Amino acid sequence: MKSSSTCGQEVRAHELDELLERVWTLREQGKNEVTDLLSITPIEDGKLWLQQLQTLGLVTLLQNTVKMTKEGEREAEQILRRHRLAERLFADVFLTSEEVWEREACELEHQSVLTEEAVSAVCAFLGHPPTCPHGRPIPRGACCSHFQKEIKPFVIPLTEAALADHYQIVFMTPKSHAPLDRLATLGIHPGGEIRVTQRRPSFVVRVGETDVALDKSLAQDIFVKQIS
Repeated sequence: MKSSSTCGQEVRAHELDELLERVWTLREQGKNEVTDLLSITPIEDGKLWLQQLQTLGLVTLLQNTVKMTKEGEREAEQILRRHRLAERLFADVFLTSEEVWEREACELEHQSVLTEEAVSAVCAFLGHPPTCPHGRPIPRGACCSHFQKEIKPFVIPLTEAALADHYQIVFMTPKSHAPLDRLATLGIHPGGEIRVTQRRPSFVVRVGETDVALDKSLAQDIFVKQIS
């Protein structure tokens, strides 16, 4: 059993991580107001925790704005990377419900048991996903830039799928919603099955009994996992 002082330190670290994560998330929405931050932060004494982040050199506060320091950026990036990769792992590999993968991701987010090497291994196993199940960007790691091949990815871009093998679409990340709507009318959507039947001169996939020609740049935004 941990001592009460150790447990207190863990709670403290958990609250600070949560708040720093929300500063990052708020910035993704183009906001940096303290009032907005506290309105989406279910943490008691949020202002005190925010002042603690400033004391630790992780954020700077000026009137009603909050901004991460370089050290805060590094800390938040690691937290969000663990969290969003964990969401992908529990959603796409373990096929758990959103309630479960949200809860488990929150637990892993604040654990020190996952080393940077372990996080990189999970990232490589998942095929270096660009977004979490909510569509939010996953901070890139060093493993993403040189794409480790030592670990066979569980999820891969459709362009890397073997000819004729059967795959299930895990997620899609086109730059706009228009391609999603067009693909949906063709039966191409997360959870659906798909096969690559031709690569040249055009990229062709089979959905059900229908052959569909896809622009290769669009096929790169469709991520799949192999099925029996």
